[in-house]
Amino acid sequence: MTPRLALNQITKAYPAVVANDKVDLTIMPGEIHAVLGENGAGKSTLMKIIFGVVKPDAGEILWNGVPVSIASPAAARQQGIGMVFQHFSLFDTLTVAENIALGLSEKVDLAELEQRIEQTAREYGLDLEPRRHVHTLSVGECQRVEIVRALLGKPQLLILDEPTSVLTPQAVLKLFDTLRQLAAQGCSIVYISHKLDEIRALCHTCTVMRGGRVTGVCDPRQETEASLSRLMIGSEPPVNTPRLSQPGPVMLSVQNLSLPKAHPFATELSNICFSVHGGEILGVAGVSGNGQQELLAVLSGEDTRARPDSVLLDGVPAGHRSAAWRRAKGLAFVPEERLGRGAVPDLSLADNILLSHQDTQVLQAGFIRKGAIYSLAADIIKRFNVKAAGPHAHAGSLSGGNLQKYIIGREVTRDPHVLLVAQPTWGVDVGASAQIRAELLALRDAGCAVLVISEELDELFEISDRLVVIAKGRVSPSLPAAQADLDLIGRWMSGLWDTAQTADSSGSTYVPA
Repeated sequence: MTPRLALNQITKAYPAVVANDKVDLTIMPGEIHAVLGENGAGKSTLMKIIFGVVKPDAGEILWNGVPVSIASPAAARQQGIGMVFQHFSLFDTLTVAENIALGLSEKVDLAELEQRIEQTAREYGLDLEPRRHVHTLSVGECQRVEIVRALLGKPQLLILDEPTSVLTPQAVLKLFDTLRQLAAQGCSIVYISHKLDEIRALCHTCTVMRGGRVTGVCDPRQETEASLSRLMIGSEPPVNTPRLSQPGPVMLSVQNLSLPKAHPFATELSNICFSVHGGEILGVAGVSGNGQQELLAVLSGEDTRARPDSVLLDGVPAGHRSAAWRRAKGLAFVPEERLGRGAVPDLSLADNILLSHQDTQVLQAGFIRKGAIYSLAADIIKRFNVKAAGPHAHAGSLSGGNLQKYIIGREVTRDPHVLLVAQPTWGVDVGASAQIRAELLALRDAGCAVLVISEELDELFEISDRLVVIAKGRVSPSLPAAQADLDLIGRWMSGLWDTAQTADSSGSTYVPA
């Protein structure tokens, strides 16, 4: 059988690094093929070469046995190649339907396209509103747009870069059914993920990359997660063994927070009550688009419409206070969007320090202490094992996982009293995920109050002391993580908790009936 895609000796070098070093890759028709590697291994660069975003320096691409030169994403789509990027390529000011129309080769009637989008979204269990503007969407909803856009192109080869990073377990199972159906119809799928259990459950073949080179090809169904981890990073990831926390005083309290929609497609917040103590991690589970974005905006100070006493920071009313005021009071924040909000792509890693560090360590008499910010950036790069050319490297030049490690490190090194984190290990390899979780636990043990919003339920179960669920703008009662299970949290994610029971803002235990 002729391979759907064959890459021969593909090489791509940048001034500071060789991203791909004589890479060979063969994908057969109907095959689900995983590409596995730690952050910065060269996976995303290789996929961009296949999709025409990046031009290789050397090597050959064969498409259905014929040598081709893929000059652009439009040319890739004409060949029958679709891709869902880890960092989304969407225009914020356009609607979902308008964004999808830009990615289709044929001219379409917008009203007809909206119907096709709704039909495809329903078919694959991906809830989407075609007329909604992208700037109103959460990360998870943006990912749905990218997946539906790729599926509408009816590709012969579909590349998925971390497709399940912000999907619920139920949505992941539905997506897997869809991918198996596409593969059975002859579509080839390249699947990039750091979730080893997913690769073992879904993929037929796995190509492992390290340092820009292919280090092995295996059948993941015959491997264990430990053996795949050894192939990827050379060792098994460290195991975090959290100790019981010793909660201190309440550092962050939300009391009867209700807020109307900021725009027509936002989620209204309704009577939200919870608290986070110093020395504990409160995990917030929920399906993307159920109010996480709006809640974080209120807590971080981006949205100051809340009543002053509905948000208390160390006992002080803060609902009306700015983000700068809250940072000065010891609050740190890691948003879910890395590029554009968590970091400025065109600024160096050192200059990105100034987004959150604005104390006397880096500023003196109104002047920026360049030496101090470069030293701090270098320390973060070393401590968090960030693969970058150094403090001078632009944030946009880092892989998604390495940029996430840097942003987490930037906030952790502030020694905050309260830390808000959204999707802390989205798209991060197993080794780096373990390190990030260990840093959050260490911060908790030092007395920080940590609020983690994540759609990775395994992550929340691993690091959280207490759990709440957000659904349709409401927050469930809290319960100790030890009392929670996937079935209970899954029901609560649909809003099915005891409506007669209200969340206890003191953080006391809720025992399900």
